[in-house]
Amino acid sequence: MQTRQKNPVPVEEKRHSQLAFLLILVAAIVAAAVIFNFITGGRFLDGTNILVIISHIVWPSFVAWGLCFLFACGYTDLSIGAILVLGSFATCIFGNWYGYPGVILGGLVVGTLLVFINFNVFAYTKIPSWIAGISLAMIYEAVAVVLKVSDATADLIYAEMDKSLRVLGQVPWSILLLFAGLAAAYLLYNRTTIGLNIRALGGNKDVARALGINVNRTLLGVGLICGVFIGVAAIVQESVAGRTLVKTGLTSINMVFQPLAIVLLAQIMQKRLNVIIAVPICAVIIYAVFNLLTIMGVPSGTLQEAFLGAFLIAFGVVGQRGVKGVVK
Repeated sequence: MQTRQKNPVPVEEKRHSQLAFLLILVAAIVAAAVIFNFITGGRFLDGTNILVIISHIVWPSFVAWGLCFLFACGYTDLSIGAILVLGSFATCIFGNWYGYPGVILGGLVVGTLLVFINFNVFAYTKIPSWIAGISLAMIYEAVAVVLKVSDATADLIYAEMDKSLRVLGQVPWSILLLFAGLAAAYLLYNRTTIGLNIRALGGNKDVARALGINVNRTLLGVGLICGVFIGVAAIVQESVAGRTLVKTGLTSINMVFQPLAIVLLAQIMQKRLNVIIAVPICAVIIYAVFNLLTIMGVPSGTLQEAFLGAFLIAFGVVGQRGVKGVVK
């Protein structure tokens, strides 16, 4: 009896299809950039403006990769913005105290620890993740306010990060970090057991449990992975901005809107392109549009947020076509 072997052709065809789509997408972005440059009288493709776009897509990409793992297991966490604020504070404070070791450890420890705490709440309570996330966001915002008003810590919160410690927010180091993050996220999401378990958990928790997947352990693994990406995002965000403001009244959620738009757009493309690879490309698209709006004089804080809200709705509608039942 002859053993039937799997035909490798479909896999190769899929890879070729993804490569062709990627090339078409890059060509479309280049064409759009030329059009934007014409509209703005040559200001869009100015070298300085290109560096601005590149430097501002790094931290949202890391947040978006964290959200990819979060959404893949079927959970929603609205406290990510507040964690970014506290992680940025830690990056600045410990960086000014201890130099680059403080910069790295400050953001990573706070980001990883707080997201891991969140997933312990998700794993061991019956509270829906979006409700728990809002509650945790209010707690983390309150912690930031206490640090701001306390006489012992107020000067630390108002301090600006030393310019000599902000290299990770500058080209080419930020780009190298982006590629390192892309490689790590791709391997974890697509080539590891934890990545497979995460996606199985998002498909159906009961089936995943029946297949022998430890649900709570997988959730805690997601917390660690997502926390590391959020921690790196806090480091880069503080390195770009130099100072982070305290957010109150759940306004910290605003920090997640652009990364959320990136993820939703990447999910639309994931039938033709791996979602992890799509994230930085979508970050370029999203930020280029808002950069164009800024150059054209559309004020931030008002109309730009309206455009972002419209994008979120549009991407959500397109991304959920064909989905039956309640969308988490």
